[in-house]
Amino acid sequence: MSLSTPVLPDYGGANLTGLVPAFLDPPGQRPSWLPDVARAAEQVVLFVVDGLGWLQLEDRRDLMPRLSAMSGGPITSVVPSTTAAALTSVVVGAPPASHGVVGYRVVVKGSGGPEVMNVLKWKTQSGDARSYVDPATFQVLDPFRGRPVPVVSKADFAGTAFTETHQRGARQVGWFQASSLALEVRALVASGEPLVYAYYDGVDRIAHINGLDDHYDAELVALDRIVGDLIDGLPHEAVLVVTADHGQVEVGPRAVELAAPLVRELSMVSGEARFRWLHAKSPQSDSSERLAGRARDIYGHQAWVATLAEVEAQGWLGGPLRPEFRDRLGDVALVPFEPVAYLDRVESREFQLVCRHGSMTAAEMWVPLVAQQGRLGP
Repeated sequence: MSLSTPVLPDYGGANLTGLVPAFLDPPGQRPSWLPDVARAAEQVVLFVVDGLGWLQLEDRRDLMPRLSAMSGGPITSVVPSTTAAALTSVVVGAPPASHGVVGYRVVVKGSGGPEVMNVLKWKTQSGDARSYVDPATFQVLDPFRGRPVPVVSKADFAGTAFTETHQRGARQVGWFQASSLALEVRALVASGEPLVYAYYDGVDRIAHINGLDDHYDAELVALDRIVGDLIDGLPHEAVLVVTADHGQVEVGPRAVELAAPLVRELSMVSGEARFRWLHAKSPQSDSSERLAGRARDIYGHQAWVATLAEVEAQGWLGGPLRPEFRDRLGDVALVPFEPVAYLDRVESREFQLVCRHGSMTAAEMWVPLVAQQGRLGP
């Protein structure tokens, strides 16, 4: 596969969207692309590690002996390969086109007109968006098929708008230190829960701050200890399944603001630095095609460029978009395949990130799906 060939999601097969539906089904009805040990398990712990791509795991197997010893291989994330879209897709078992969390920064209707909302923070430039964007209705599908699956994640995430929109109805079991994650999971499995969802964000945070350096390696060593604690604390009848929402690309200083000639044609930008949505200033019917042509002239050597109609037709988001979901996006997608990023001066935090994600490169799109039985015997 060449660098300029996108990795498209396998929404009908080995993809993040199929995990929760598979594990809510009886063992005999699960798809063949799951690791064998996971297909037969009566109890499953689905552990989602934010930001651990398959290629990063492959490059550092010596740092993670417990994780590396698990059986399985890579599956695809969703488009865009970003936390908000991918985590929602995991828990609702559907692609972004179906649930509506179509990116990290999306367009919403503010009191004074359209604004760009950061979905993880639920904020626009005007501030907290809860008063005019209801988290309970922003995402339209039932998480975990409406079943009260327990969610073990950082206690700080409970009560946030993003948690409400993508995990509403789930039983929140918070941990305050990562050392407690395995303890909480173990107690839930001992109580008989057939499916436990656990989430850890440390790998992604370190990659954003430090890149793929020694700090990142140290974090992977710490993650491997958590994986080991989970395996050692689960009964033999239970299975730990580890996956991730996306991988990483180290961009560092190759993050730049959009070219001025292009900015002059825009009313706003949304999305994120490796999946940027351009919003045409012109209301004319052919404005998307003209804007896409302009973007290709400037960035075609390092990025995929597609109109929203092309994105939808090619199935990047997993199917046709409802009108209200389409309104959350821009006119043209600018998606780099080179290790570069396109900044929005409105989003100041973007300037500080070292590793990024969102695009459709192998490093961002391939994520692990590995499994192992617990080690506690009778």
